[in-house]
Amino acid sequence: MGYALFDSANTFGDLRDPVRMGTWPLDGRELFCIGDLSAGNYALLVYLDENDNCRLDRNFIGIPREPLAFSNGYRPKGPPSYRRAAFELTDEEARRFDVTLRRPLGERGRIGVGIGAIIRSSPYRDYEGSVFQLIPAITYIGNRLQILGPNLQLGLVGQGKLRLAATAQYRIGAYEERESDVLTGMGDRENTLLVGLALLGALPGGVDVSLRYAHDVLDRIGGGAARMAVEKSFQLGRMRGGPELGLNWQSRGLALHDYGVPSAMATPQRPAHTLNDTLSVTVGLRLFADIAPDWVVVLNTSLEFLDESITTSPIVNANYVIQSFVAVNYVF
Repeated sequence: MGYALFDSANTFGDLRDPVRMGTWPLDGRELFCIGDLSAGNYALLVYLDENDNCRLDRNFIGIPREPLAFSNGYRPKGPPSYRRAAFELTDEEARRFDVTLRRPLGERGRIGVGIGAIIRSSPYRDYEGSVFQLIPAITYIGNRLQILGPNLQLGLVGQGKLRLAATAQYRIGAYEERESDVLTGMGDRENTLLVGLALLGALPGGVDVSLRYAHDVLDRIGGGAARMAVEKSFQLGRMRGGPELGLNWQSRGLALHDYGVPSAMATPQRPAHTLNDTLSVTVGLRLFADIAPDWVVVLNTSLEFLDESITTSPIVNANYVIQSFVAVNYVF
């Protein structure tokens, strides 16, 4: 049996840098003790060290593999909340917790169902308001496979600090021509499937970095897109999340499809416009909260500053796009 004791909400959310950790021999006893603790606020994790390596083994995305339990009988369905597991220890006090060890993902992974919404501002000229779309929020989290709505990730090699994954994303068309008079005659943009690879890294202090590339494998548009991002997570009460900074590259084919005007579709009010590869910067915020034992809320929002070659397009009248995704999920 192993244990890890935490006194920080930020490190507890990632299950890293405990203030104390150790092991107990499995010698038939039912009571295990941690002594010589000073008064303070703590959260406790205990686990079954199945391979006797004196550490908590994790899967491809960092979720513990081995059976575990938290203080206060807390059973998180996502990143653990310090507040839900925390307890106060005073001088000369003894605290007792009865625990039942369970694998966080069970034997076959964890499925979630719910409803989500995509809200997106439109950069296109003469389009007022924003795009709002309700979608089913179906998720699956396994040791190597993760499905989050239209996004899929499959762990290939590595674990811990450096990992390589295969990715797939269903890309929804950028616009329909009925959305704006300036788009009339341009035709609706194509939906397609982007498939690629992601290199994922974990830096000290709970900082995550990623480098991704995905290509249009259906060749409906052609080309691909790459993204480099840095993200830092914090504990905010019952919520876990933090800021993200990203640099995005888009191939000429994708840029032309979304923002270009071919010569054959040019009009006096909509002159021809061509583009090459584009770069954009994104700042974002991700939040996760377990609002009830089996219910979670996810919020992702981002602000993307568009490349100058996009903002000078005759069908565009904004230099940024705001996009948000919010979902409420019941997790089995």
